[in-house]
Amino acid sequence: MSIRNVITLALTLVAFAASGFAFAPAFNVGRSSFRSTVVEKTTTPSTTTTSSSSTTQLHMSASIDLKGKVAFVAGVADSTGYGWAIAKALADAGATIIVGTWPPVLKIFQMSLKKGAFDDDSTLSDGSKMTIEKVYPLDAVFDSPEDVPDEIKSNKRYSGLDGYTIEEVAKAVEADYGKIDIVVHSLANGPEVTKPLLETSRKGYLAASSASAYSAVSLLQKFGPIMNEGGALLSLTYIASERVIPGYGGGMSSAKAQLESDTRTLAFEAGRKWGVRVNTISAGPLKSRAASAIGKEPGQKTFIEYAIDYSKANAPLAQDLYSDDVGNAGLFLTSPMARTVTGVTLYVDNGLHGMGMALDSMAMEGSTASPEAAAPAAEKKEPALAK
Repeated sequence: MSIRNVITLALTLVAFAASGFAFAPAFNVGRSSFRSTVVEKTTTPSTTTTSSSSTTQLHMSASIDLKGKVAFVAGVADSTGYGWAIAKALADAGATIIVGTWPPVLKIFQMSLKKGAFDDDSTLSDGSKMTIEKVYPLDAVFDSPEDVPDEIKSNKRYSGLDGYTIEEVAKAVEADYGKIDIVVHSLANGPEVTKPLLETSRKGYLAASSASAYSAVSLLQKFGPIMNEGGALLSLTYIASERVIPGYGGGMSSAKAQLESDTRTLAFEAGRKWGVRVNTISAGPLKSRAASAIGKEPGQKTFIEYAIDYSKANAPLAQDLYSDDVGNAGLFLTSPMARTVTGVTLYVDNGLHGMGMALDSMAMEGSTASPEAAAPAAEKKEPALAK
């Protein structure tokens, strides 16, 4: 090939790249980089695995830039849950944070914010505190004002409040901020969650589905039109959607399965309609305030304490799961780094979802796959030498 032909070919390839040819490198897309550093806190070691606090232990430094982006986080009422952790990760990247809180606990949450009760859990990587720009009353089982029954309107826990249906909140957010970029669904409730499915009433089953699954559909219906193209909706699910988790009843396992199925369908519909991505995180067990209320019996561990112990005994990564682990996964999924990721259920559970056998089962005693045999070498004790 002559030098002239080589030069012509090179110029042709450059022209293709510059014109946005399908296989040309996209040099200006996905420029965000992510760097994480673990900062060890000095804390008093707990004596049991179940006393692990959900207080943030892990600090991540992200160069993802979300300045100018607005994120609405539905379902935040304290600093112990995954919703708060995701909000903090987004705030750390520069996003403006607004939240929706269940009306009966709204005043308590606002007073706690004002008094600085959450300051220790609000610290960002630069030492500043996360600011929640506005708190909206939100009851996500009501789509529009017409859905609110008289007994709720007259309930003293809702006294002095209005505009808390999903439709009304979306309109209020639009009036305050115009277009937004991120919606986080951190909502779940099953009034009969402690009941086995065989004992769950139709009313309890449908209530779990309404509050925990359909609420995500409704949020996207109402917020989708006010979301910028490239925006993202993120929800939270649990492994009970696909595995049997005794104690997680009342139709909640079914609701989580619905949520994951809807995630895929909504990813297609919202992607085509608004250019919005839809994903969900299947998070491991965390001792949050809400989770601690499940199956609480005097003198016994709660459901979530058993779940945490089980996870540490059986997951591939035998380590604590912190709320910030889920927060950082949420940051990734709602950022431009995940611009091509949609319809995904992302497991953030130390790998527990992949296990098909309980290593700590009595049936496994003596097996080479037992927790003792599978423990890291550093944790195994050397046998005493025979004398």
